[in-house]
Amino acid sequence: MPGHFEPLPGGGAAVALDDVEISIIRSLAVQLLELIGPGPAEDAPDDPLAELFAEGPSEPPADPVLKRLFPDAYTDPEATPGPREAEERQAHSAEFRRFTENDLRAGKRENALAVVRSLDELGAGGEGGAVLELSTEASRQWLGALNDLRLAIGSRLDIADEDDTDLLYRLPDEDPRKPMVMAYLWLGGLQETLVATLMQ
Repeated sequence: MPGHFEPLPGGGAAVALDDVEISIIRSLAVQLLELIGPGPAEDAPDDPLAELFAEGPSEPPADPVLKRLFPDAYTDPEATPGPREAEERQAHSAEFRRFTENDLRAGKRENALAVVRSLDELGAGGEGGAVLELSTEASRQWLGALNDLRLAIGSRLDIADEDDTDLLYRLPDEDPRKPMVMAYLWLGGLQETLVATLMQ
């Protein structure tokens, strides 16, 4: 089980993590939470109707990581639209973002919080770490958070698609990006085994 998820009887998944791995995942999840920012409910009084009709931003975020996490809905990187079509796409994307981004942020925030909470409940496993056991629902939240963490790190590393990952394996040890690359590849392994576990 070390380093990869395995199925639990009755559903869910388990993985053995050492203290360093627990610390790294928790730190990355907290950084993701800080990047996503607080939700509307944290900024305003508790009003379900206001939350229901709250509108999100209409402009894409400036931060490249947030752009990757919350991409425009009506863009096609392969296409070169004319000025009018580009303007229409931008208007449609702005409208879509206005009504969906708050919910998307809330979902990503909940997934990252689930990771932090489950690691906090796990506590320090002492020498050798501990085994993290997740329910099926918690496994799905972890899967979402691992995906978001990889997208965030991939964005910082300028990874546009899977072909770019081949270059990562050839980085020299002295490259300052090496720790981030190692985290990216390790999280990818965790994500892959968690997907396989949930599909069983």
